[in-house]
Amino acid sequence: MFDSYSPPELRWFALYVRVRHERTVERQLAEKGLEAFLPCYVARRQWADRLKMIEFPLFPGYLFCRFTSQQRGAVLSAFGVVRIVGFGNQLMPVDDGEILALQQAVRAGVACEPAPYLKIGQRVRVGYGPLNGVEGILTEAKKGHRLVLSVTLLERSVSVEVDEAAVEAVSAPPLQALRAQGAAFRVPA
Repeated sequence: MFDSYSPPELRWFALYVRVRHERTVERQLAEKGLEAFLPCYVARRQWADRLKMIEFPLFPGYLFCRFTSQQRGAVLSAFGVVRIVGFGNQLMPVDDGEILALQQAVRAGVACEPAPYLKIGQRVRVGYGPLNGVEGILTEAKKGHRLVLSVTLLERSVSVEVDEAAVEAVSAPPLQALRAQGAAFRVPA
């Protein structure tokens, strides 16, 4: 007779933890025999009397842990763990390829630092340089960022390339914000 039992699958999950408790949680999970991953970067900080290099989490308040559904209780019992990231009561695993890429970047020692999460089609604003304050739609993010600047009234657009570090997300497009305030717009005939 065949045994229908299959071992539970180890998956990576993101853990939301108390800020500045990431290392403590990582250590506790390792003591419980669980694989934890806390990607970090090094930044230079200036004090009045010295300059120091300090390591910070790439995702403050989060770390990753690889476990099965049966190990969920052990993960949640670690001091500092607030919750396992998911939707409602459903745990959502992190893609193995994304974790592998982060681990490879950290192991390789390449310069990593936090960056805003920008999506193609998202409204963004240029934060510095000759286009400081200009808003547009992000259309490409491969070799630098390409924005589309539009004149809504004329229904025309121009594509420009800007330094990727200068781009930041905009919460609401100005036109939508004005409409929300009750402003009326007319297009000339």
